Amino acid sequence: MTIKTARRLKTLSAQQIRALDRFAIESIGISSAVLMENAGRAVADEILRSLQKNPRAQVSVFCGLGNNAGDGFVAVRYLINAGIKTKTFLIGNPDHLKPDAISNFKILDQLKCKVDINPSPREYEKEIGRSVVLVDALFGVGLNRVILDPFKSVIAAMNLKQKRFIVSVDIPSGLDATTGKVYGGCIQASRTVTFTFAKRGFFLHEGPKHTGKVIIADIGIPVNLIRGEKYGA
Repeated sequence: MTIKTARRLKTLSAQQIRALDRFAIESIGISSAVLMENAGRAVADEILRSLQKNPRAQVSVFCGLGNNAGDGFVAVRYLINAGIKTKTFLIGNPDHLKPDAISNFKILDQLKCKVDINPSPREYEKEIGRSVVLVDALFGVGLNRVILDPFKSVIAAMNLKQKRFIVSVDIPSGLDATTGKVYGGCIQASRTVTFTFAKRGFFLHEGPKHTGKVIIADIGIPVNLIRGEKYGA
């Protein structure tokens, strides 16, 4: 695992990164929608860099129900704007999406961008086979339970295509951001585009086996907000 950033020595736990996000939103006034927009665009930018020599390649984006999914929806919008053929999948009930995520889901609907909801294994496996890049936006740093189907089967299908380039949004789905342990199954990312700081679990236990190359993206949270007495960092 390698990290491209001047902040490579700083890591945060899941609790610390959530506290930092909350402080930026509630005390500084940076809206969660702005952070999601910046995060999704950073993911799209990294994907576009990987496709510079293959601009006609297909990308398949797999989204869950949390804010991680919202980042994925934003990334889809930028990929489409760049002319990339993109397939988007939502695993779960869209009525259960978090507010910022559902806003971006609805934007895709207004743009007539089809989101396949709860596709069958046959449907998503076909598109995985056609894709050069797979995007994992299933689970974020808040995951704290064993992954079950249908998510477990989607993760297994993505990992099965070892020649595919897999980009994880913030953290490989299934990895504990603090401990580096795996919750029953985990994406084997080629690249992890994480936000603001690396997560502690990237370096512990099974973390290094799953993160691939780590890119730390600046999404607009002032890094001088990090204080040991506030976040334990």
